[in-house]
Amino acid sequence: MLARQRAAGVTSAALICTKEGHRPRLIYRIHLDRGPARGRRKGFTETDYARLLDAAYQQLGGPIVLVWDNLNTHVSRTMHELIHARLWLTVYQLPPYAPELKPVEGVWSHLKRSLTNLTNTASSSPPRW
Repeated sequence: MLARQRAAGVTSAALICTKEGHRPRLIYRIHLDRGPARGRRKGFTETDYARLLDAAYQQLGGPIVLVWDNLNTHVSRTMHELIHARLWLTVYQLPPYAPELKPVEGVWSHLKRSLTNLTNTASSSPPRW
């Protein structure tokens, strides 16, 4: 499952990797928004996603089955070509709206709440030495 999250100039993409008999693994990349630039995307490009998948393939050492949502980058012609060039990659597209099939959304929600609470606590409390 590839997950993507954007907050305050930082975008992350992650693969949650599972295999029977093995511990789950998280393989991720972050992308820092370097400010506005003409013709440059703020988030991950097709090439960025392909590099993440290539790195996962190298680390996992076997074929990958990917469950993906319908983000415009995921369904673009360029991404379609990059996927078909990787014989070790099988991709299943989720229906257009299926939150019950995307449990990672709950993980992102919890993570954002936790980080927000931590930030609020840290900024309102005096430092402890």
